[in-house]
Amino acid sequence: MDLLEKVQKAKNYITSIDNCKFDLAIILGTGLGSIVNDIENKKKIKYKDIPGFPVSTVVGHAGELIIGDLMGKKVLALNGRFHYYEGYEMSEVTFPVRVIKALGIEKIIVTNAAGGMNPDFSAGDLMIIEDHINLMGNNPLIGKNYEEFGPRFPDMSEAYNKDLVNLGKSCAKKLGINVQSGVYAAVSGPTYETPAELRMLRNVGGDAVGMSTVPEVIVANHMNMKVLGISCITDMAIADNLKPLDHAKVVETANRAMVKFISLVKEIVSNM
Repeated sequence: MDLLEKVQKAKNYITSIDNCKFDLAIILGTGLGSIVNDIENKKKIKYKDIPGFPVSTVVGHAGELIIGDLMGKKVLALNGRFHYYEGYEMSEVTFPVRVIKALGIEKIIVTNAAGGMNPDFSAGDLMIIEDHINLMGNNPLIGKNYEEFGPRFPDMSEAYNKDLVNLGKSCAKKLGINVQSGVYAAVSGPTYETPAELRMLRNVGGDAVGMSTVPEVIVANHMNMKVLGISCITDMAIADNLKPLDHAKVVETANRAMVKFISLVKEIVSNM
């Protein structure tokens, strides 16, 4: 079965459960899944039940698709994502984005937990992603191109939609939330970065570093979707003052930032 058939099969399964017209999709990163509690009239679909979907294996990723209403909008939320370091192919990591587009969704909010490399940041900050650097050593568009999805050589001059970036900033200002903005550097993981790697990433223009998001954003742009990216800065990844880090600390900090994260996302959704 080729990719087009797999996407259609997954789409058919989801629409057999709820054939609504969606306004947007949200991909929830590590520790950021609590916003699903604010979704009303929700239906849950386990990833393992959707044809072609991988299964989330990382703590902090529930592995379920949520359909429901948020701030008057019909949303499809992916509570948990897939990572390249889990051993999945890039086509598997990005498969849900293909299905999201097949469902007729044109706008997507992607979120993640990230290490802050900009010394002006603090753990617990939210960062609106303005651009990214792909240092994962792979690209989800390598291989056969499906013209039904998008062109062989897609433009990435506005990977993160400027109107949505400005909307995110204006919503934060309205709520009195001090948000950062910057460049997200994506690496493969699963190891956290060495001090020398962090110096390099900072020197090439990264403000935050993580192990996700960029493959999904590339595929979304391939299909001409509008993307807004939000990082939760869960730790400070400053090369000259690097503290030992583990995944539990990342999840803990993400949970602490949850109240303002939920407030910001809800305000953005209501204005999209």
